[in-house]
Amino acid sequence: MTNLMTGVSGIRGIYGVSLTPQLALTIAANFGIFCGRGKIVVGRDSRTTGLAMFQAITSGLMSVGCDVVDLGIVPTPTTLLAVRDLQAAGGIVITASHNPPEWNAMKLVSHNGMFLYPDVANDFLSCMFKETRWSDWTSIGSLFHDSSAPLRHIKKILSIPYLNLEAIRNRKFKVVLDSVNGAGGLISPKLLTELGCEVVEINSKPTGVFSHPAEPLSKNLHDLEQAVQKHQADIGFATDPDVDRLAVVSNLGNCIGEEYTVALAELFVLSKKAGDIVVNLSSSMLSDHIAHKFGVNVHRTKIGEIHVGKKMLELQSPIGGEGNGGVICPDVNYTRDALSGMALILGLMAEKQMPLTEIIAELPTYYIYKDKIETVSSKIDVIMSKVPYYFEGLQIDTQDGVKATGSNYWIHIRKSGTEPIIRIYVESEDLVKSRDICQKTKAKILSQ
Repeated sequence: MTNLMTGVSGIRGIYGVSLTPQLALTIAANFGIFCGRGKIVVGRDSRTTGLAMFQAITSGLMSVGCDVVDLGIVPTPTTLLAVRDLQAAGGIVITASHNPPEWNAMKLVSHNGMFLYPDVANDFLSCMFKETRWSDWTSIGSLFHDSSAPLRHIKKILSIPYLNLEAIRNRKFKVVLDSVNGAGGLISPKLLTELGCEVVEINSKPTGVFSHPAEPLSKNLHDLEQAVQKHQADIGFATDPDVDRLAVVSNLGNCIGEEYTVALAELFVLSKKAGDIVVNLSSSMLSDHIAHKFGVNVHRTKIGEIHVGKKMLELQSPIGGEGNGGVICPDVNYTRDALSGMALILGLMAEKQMPLTEIIAELPTYYIYKDKIETVSSKIDVIMSKVPYYFEGLQIDTQDGVKATGSNYWIHIRKSGTEPIIRIYVESEDLVKSRDICQKTKAKILSQ
């Protein structure tokens, strides 16, 4: 099936082409069986295909005897937390995250409120198309609606023990919020209002017709930058459609780069709770700087929040995440959560009583340059098998693609888990250096 992507990140494709309602129904039914035909929580982002996907998924789940809890349009981390709160057997999040609007996906959640561990995910993927054993009319499942999950999520964030709510509220921060017409428009303003903020909203209506490319990258956030300047705001926040990634715009109206999101959260939390931090292989060296400042270690995992979250759970790490703006705050849940990230960054600003630009100025400056190679899926593994030979003399890590580390720079090359492409990331202390290394690396790969 062209463009159908399967893996620990779930099953995603272009709706009606590679990801059809019939396919979604079959996968959901077999996931319900895989979860013991228990209670399954379902949430979705605002994509225009979300309701149709929900109906197919719900039909599949109920037809194998699962009771379904419908959360409606909610952030991915809200669904994950609800699975845990409701002691459900599992969950399904209907979202393609940062993919374009024609895509949709099914992200599969374990009973512990985290995505399926890789070995469990692989077990399910190996049987998701098997012949389905349907329930008869006497054991069909039921559908329930839960509109309180967002409020429970907000309450959980406000209960973070080291978050000084009074200090944040006293600052009366002015915040511009860009929810890219995703699920965030329904919950993010409520959290920020609870934190005493004056909220200026752009792109809040959850239409699923995204106002700009969905990924919260600097190049996509010009409207937010201008709005922060226009309203003389203290900070700007941007989320992706399912609200697990957070980007930040400074008080001067400059997007500071998604790598700083996790770094700022680390800077705040480590001042309250000691412990090693966990990030993925492509996250910035900023984490190493901050860890050194607080006398703790950095552990790096494969790309993907489940790898980071699983390692954090193992180490009882107080903070971590992914450098794409994915903050993981264990006091809420071991999952990426843009809402938690907002609260932690506001907590840092309230405590330091400094503008965001001054806080950033105290950190070293690194530059990540990214590129990609688009190819057909069948060629990716052949290309990747040759990559280690390009970096003789550098420190090599092969737990997720190939990461080559030199003196104050690194190169990471890996195949995407969500698209048929090879990603190239380079970080160094100089933008031109990062760009040149990235371009030379890409040229070297393409020349083979």
